[in-house]
Amino acid sequence: MVRTLRIPRLVVAAPSSGSGKTTVATGLMAAFTARGLTVSPHKGGPDYIDPGYHALAAGRPGRNLDAYLCGTELLGPLFAHGAAGADLAVVEGVMGLYDGAAGQGELASTAQLAKALRAPVVLVVDGSSQSRSVAALVHGFASWDPEVRIGGVILNKVGSDRHEELLREALAEAGVDVLGVLRRTPQAATPSRHLGLVPVAEREPDAVAAVAAMAEQVRAGCDLDALWALARSAPPLTGAPWDPAEALAAGAGTPPPAGPRPVVAVAGGAAFTFSYAEHAELLTAAGADVVPFDPLRDERLPESTGALVIGGGFPEVYAPELSANAALRAEVAALAAAGAPVAAECAGLLYLARELDGAPMCGVLDASARMTERLTLGYRDAVAVADSVLAPAGTRVSGHEFHRTRLEPGAGTDPAWGVVRPGPPRTEGFAQGGVHASYLHVHWAALPTAAARLVARAVRPGAAV
Repeated sequence: MVRTLRIPRLVVAAPSSGSGKTTVATGLMAAFTARGLTVSPHKGGPDYIDPGYHALAAGRPGRNLDAYLCGTELLGPLFAHGAAGADLAVVEGVMGLYDGAAGQGELASTAQLAKALRAPVVLVVDGSSQSRSVAALVHGFASWDPEVRIGGVILNKVGSDRHEELLREALAEAGVDVLGVLRRTPQAATPSRHLGLVPVAEREPDAVAAVAAMAEQVRAGCDLDALWALARSAPPLTGAPWDPAEALAAGAGTPPPAGPRPVVAVAGGAAFTFSYAEHAELLTAAGADVVPFDPLRDERLPESTGALVIGGGFPEVYAPELSANAALRAEVAALAAAGAPVAAECAGLLYLARELDGAPMCGVLDASARMTERLTLGYRDAVAVADSVLAPAGTRVSGHEFHRTRLEPGAGTDPAWGVVRPGPPRTEGFAQGGVHASYLHVHWAALPTAAARLVARAVRPGAAV
């Protein structure tokens, strides 16, 4: 049903990565939540880590909006679905404002997202090492695309009162509102490692303190009233919010199977932190009971597990601990050997391998994984090589790779995907029995049939595995 969505909203963007988008966006979410508003947190692009901090700040799931993975037509519906019942939506952008998928114009850029959502942009500018030049920088970003509305600037990493005065004078000449000024605050810093920020699940007490520091920094340095007024200036959006049941009906054309609801166990905990909220919603709408478990702590799969989803994360950091949990590894291997559906992405792929950096894993796949210095990163276009638990042969998907590991061999006799772009065509991953394991992260909102197929094949409670 088409609706008119009247929700105040802001897109937090920057001229480049490293300017402070995450600090500002997370701080705004927490500061407005502390004011009593219900804040809907969103993140542009495929990033899994920032939404964890957003969720901690807002008390609602952090949701991704990615035009490459889901298609531009789903940006508005997914935003409306996530923002339902909220007083304010804050969207953190990706990279620089106009940066998107390589060689494909504005696709998957923050600018494209801001235009799709008709949202004003707050530009976070690193003010260090410049004064009057900031006006030229901001003018360039504000004038590059007249459809992108930059509503004001938050200056970050400002060194002194005099430095702030110079920056404000320059931006006043350019006619741009300064909505906040932030100084360096070490307490708000969040540690990073080989794939970016350390996820919330790995450092929750420290993450809570970091989010509180971000909130205080933003509250003290930003004009929250002016930002609230800017957010309320966003025009209404019209359209139908995304709905998992409707997406399944449109994609699969069949209702959930009758009979007892199967249990789909979803890996979580510190080693497996990468997931999209819509995946669990689709599995539930497809007729499953979604039950989380932690491979670092739980020695048994959830009772009556009939299917398994193991997403991304950092198993390389926890390889000894994962390996030490031999009882759970044996259960995972037995479930896969019995033909139950197992969907694994990236970290899940490594967990199903024979070994990771010499530590025994589940042994479902006859492959060995190791850490490398080489970062594999980027969007991928792929096609299902053969029928699998997630997709029939010929299904085309858009995905994303992000890892520093190498798997030998990289593909099984029956690969999961044929990657067609970028670079020369290649096969990747494993599709054997009920197992679908791959480096490729895919957003199921663009492939709802994946959830339907997995649930349809899941073992029902009381049936033999």
